[in-house]
Amino acid sequence: MSATLTREAALTGFSREAVEALSDWKQEPDWVREARLAAWDIYEQLPAPKRSDEEWRRTDTRTLKLDVLRPFAAANGGSAAGAGDGSLGAANAGVVVQRDATIADFSASPELAAQGVIFCDLDTAVREHGDLFRHYFMTEAVPVDFGKFEALHAAFWQGGIFLYVPKNARVELPLRSFVQATEPGSALFTHTLAVIEQGAEAFVVDSYSSETQERQAFTSGVVELILRDDAKLRYVQVQDWGRHTWNIMTERAILGRDATLNSLHVTLGAKFSKSSIGSHLRGENSLAEMLGIYFGDGDQFFDHHTWQLHESPHATSDLEFKGALKGTARSVYSGLIKVFEGAQKTDAYQQNRNLVLSRGARADSIPNLEIKANDVRCTHGATISQVEAEHLFYLQARGIERSEAQKLIVEGFFRPVIDRIPDEEIQGFLESAIARKVGI
Repeated sequence: MSATLTREAALTGFSREAVEALSDWKQEPDWVREARLAAWDIYEQLPAPKRSDEEWRRTDTRTLKLDVLRPFAAANGGSAAGAGDGSLGAANAGVVVQRDATIADFSASPELAAQGVIFCDLDTAVREHGDLFRHYFMTEAVPVDFGKFEALHAAFWQGGIFLYVPKNARVELPLRSFVQATEPGSALFTHTLAVIEQGAEAFVVDSYSSETQERQAFTSGVVELILRDDAKLRYVQVQDWGRHTWNIMTERAILGRDATLNSLHVTLGAKFSKSSIGSHLRGENSLAEMLGIYFGDGDQFFDHHTWQLHESPHATSDLEFKGALKGTARSVYSGLIKVFEGAQKTDAYQQNRNLVLSRGARADSIPNLEIKANDVRCTHGATISQVEAEHLFYLQARGIERSEAQKLIVEGFFRPVIDRIPDEEIQGFLESAIARKVGI
């Protein structure tokens, strides 16, 4: 093990040798190693994204230097301070704490195993649930050849969580994953794979964080959410990486008949963050609620692309993304409602609203519709505005200082989304985070 770690410490950049070193360090079975190497071959064959590609037209990655990064970093012992203490607590059904590429702590309620629920990190899933892992990992929701960054992820995934909820089982309390990056100049590949079988129910919360460092870091996340018929899943993701981080995240959800997905994406950290979030409504009467909150300051850049893909009739999607910007921060939002041929009685809504708090900030919003059915209801809207002077004057005239008045207005702007979150702990975190951002 020590020889492998020495070899790992000397690696810089991404290569076939680095894939082998990662697999050796994790002491993985041959089939995992072979899958990683096959993904690396796909990565080398796929073209890099170009500014001429619609999804990357407003995204500049020229200052991302993958060749100088360590491809993975083993945690140097200790607990993942600041990322959660791993204690189960009354409000959680299970907790996984990851520090860099190492799982630092794990706990789970005995009731999970009693229901046949599998909740563990991906390394444990490989060892103890190999057949399930192989069947679902980057095969259905986000296949390995989805794109160049996704193929790189398939070659270098580290840690992550695996959730399998069998038919009719219900996990009402949150299953939480805390990930913290601590090693400077390194890459971290997080993965969430959740399979919710027919009639089952679960609640998953992913939290990502790191302290700001001087050297550039890279994080790549893939989230796969598979909901069978009549399944229900609430998924929350909170991204608060340090300002040295370049973050690229891909999420896809597959919804069966009568399935319900309620998702929330919170983007607060990273210098550069690009998120691709899509819901495939493949079953009739399925419902996807897709909420998003982002708040950029300084020179942060946030790019969100969303897809509401209606592949079956009588399905509903409801998307609301809200963002605030200050300093010289910039955001890009592009959303597509796509109704496939035969997907009659589709009901789809898409809304993106932006609040610009300084002259140097900028928001771009591009909603899109692509409809191939003639009996649908699809609406979309986008707004970009500044804080109204009249609103500030109204509050100041009642003895409220200008800074506090602006904070109240921003909180009111996000309130409709926050109120749709049925978790007081997450609501409280968002309220504190927004207040902190306003006060910077």
